[in-house]
Amino acid sequence: MQAQTPNDDRQTLVLTGASRGIGHATVKRFSAAGWRVITCSRHAFSDKCPWPMGPEDHIQVDLSDPENLGYAVQEIRKRLQPHGSRLNALVNNAGISPKGDGGARLDSLSTPMHTWRHVFQVNFFAPIMLGRGLFEELKAAEGSIVNVTSIAGSRVHPFAGTAYATSKAALASLTREMAADFGPHGVRVNAIAPGEIDTSILSPGTEKLVETIPMRRLGMPNEVAETIHFLCTSPSSYVTGGEIHINGGQHV
Repeated sequence: MQAQTPNDDRQTLVLTGASRGIGHATVKRFSAAGWRVITCSRHAFSDKCPWPMGPEDHIQVDLSDPENLGYAVQEIRKRLQPHGSRLNALVNNAGISPKGDGGARLDSLSTPMHTWRHVFQVNFFAPIMLGRGLFEELKAAEGSIVNVTSIAGSRVHPFAGTAYATSKAALASLTREMAADFGPHGVRVNAIAPGEIDTSILSPGTEKLVETIPMRRLGMPNEVAETIHFLCTSPSSYVTGGEIHINGGQHV
């Protein structure tokens, strides 16, 4: 019978945007595989989250505040020290997509500049700040980074606003740059681009959009989580700089 692995030998994931949807499913997938998961969210830990060591491995952080984000990086590094200062995976899942009055789409003519800056700080600058801030820990583990982009980053979307879409397009480009820069240090960097996933943030009218998707259904959060897990584990050991589309063929 194989001996149990001590806690300090567990692989470790840092995940932003863990409180719902894709993030929630990702925590459950990695926890089920025996990983330690350090969750980062602007919300405090909820006792409704069904995974072990939740409060102890949760960091409340406002990714839109660079100073608060800097604090979070130091806190993550401190929590990794008992585990040999090694980080096996960083998943940049958090993202914001502001709407106008009544849930209206914010286009390039109507989006206030302060909204652009806010969206880019969370969706684009936070991932590179975390990647750079945790670089030594990722390097020590020859770990992986997964950036969550979007189908909206490659085509005009009927619901996602311009600031969101362009921030995700920038993140896709950043993924390629990071793959080139981090690769020589043994760190892989990839992206996933979800389409219409069945989460609480779906916009009204999505049911009509589904009729145009080749698979004729919404994606499920656990399907996205499985792809993230693949990109953070050995079956994808020679995959870097890629962006996997998870959208039932919507992009074709």
